[in-house]
Amino acid sequence: MASISFKNVTKTYDNGVTVIPELNLEIKDKEFVVLVGPSGCGKSTTLRMIAGLESVSTGELCIGDKCVNDVPPKERDIAMVFQSYALYPHMTVYKNMAFALELRKTPKDVIDQKVREAARILELEPYLKRKPKALSGGQRQRVALGRAMVRDPEVFLLDEPLSNLDAKLRTEMRSQIAALHKRLQTTFVYVTHDQTEAMTMGDRICVMKAGVIQQYDTPQNLYNYPCNMFVAGFIGSPQMNFITVKVEKEDNGIVLVYGQNRIPVTKDRAKEELLAYVGKEVVMGIRPEDLHVEALNELSANKAVINAHVDLAEMMGAEIYLYVTSEGQKLIARVPSKADVRADEDVRLVIDTEKLHIFDKETEKTICN
Repeated sequence: MASISFKNVTKTYDNGVTVIPELNLEIKDKEFVVLVGPSGCGKSTTLRMIAGLESVSTGELCIGDKCVNDVPPKERDIAMVFQSYALYPHMTVYKNMAFALELRKTPKDVIDQKVREAARILELEPYLKRKPKALSGGQRQRVALGRAMVRDPEVFLLDEPLSNLDAKLRTEMRSQIAALHKRLQTTFVYVTHDQTEAMTMGDRICVMKAGVIQQYDTPQNLYNYPCNMFVAGFIGSPQMNFITVKVEKEDNGIVLVYGQNRIPVTKDRAKEELLAYVGKEVVMGIRPEDLHVEALNELSANKAVINAHVDLAEMMGAEIYLYVTSEGQKLIARVPSKADVRADEDVRLVIDTEKLHIFDKETEKTICN
């Protein structure tokens, strides 16, 4: 069993700065969990506590059924892959991958079998005699993964392993790491600030801010049902549009008003939740992909039309990002390239009202999704 459990864990440094105020987190055996959040949110510190590179100030950290607060790193049966690869420059790829096993006095034939098997899986067989300086960034990262693999650890820890790679290599390595997890059936804990990596790789994602878990859920639930404005804005690219609106009651139900725009709330549950906010301001969230150019929109029911002026149109190939202003509010719409919309044009945008997210203006917590 390689489950990981944080129970009321805090981390305070000697200078009195607390980076993890209280952490309760359960990672299941064989699960791929991604810790994601902005720089300084505590995700790398959390990973380093699992590795034993940072001590736990208070609380209990368990791997499997064993409390490991005072267990040294070498006895935790974990392997860590760093952002900087951390390869020995004077050793060949083969030696880099074999080194940890040699320290354990593992028989040479076993070492050779494990290294060559890992090299085969990671497509490193042609490079076993090379040194790291003769490899590309992607190849070096695969060597770092192979070095971790040969140890057969119960837990893989990956600390922003793809951040030094270019966009194309990052995409390739994402799929390779996800495939590796399925093949090895081992617990993976992966740290990144890139929400695209988190969404595409994780079984579950832990969104952190200032050392506090904001939401811990599946990628789909984080995207569709964010618990607050921070999660809603962090997950999704481009990020969700936020508009301050006033809640009003009409004969037909609840409407959200900003400027001349009146947006009906169509979900029955949302109407009930918003009754307490009639006459007050709330924050309406709508994702860029849920804003459509009117002429191309095929929605008939559950829609609202707003007027907007296009400030910038970014051609992205299959789609266009429209940066628009509507009643003084800056919004982004993500529309198909066939929309053929240009900067300085006025457009009518259709909001898919089934996809509205509404937040309390003061607490920033979700009222309804």
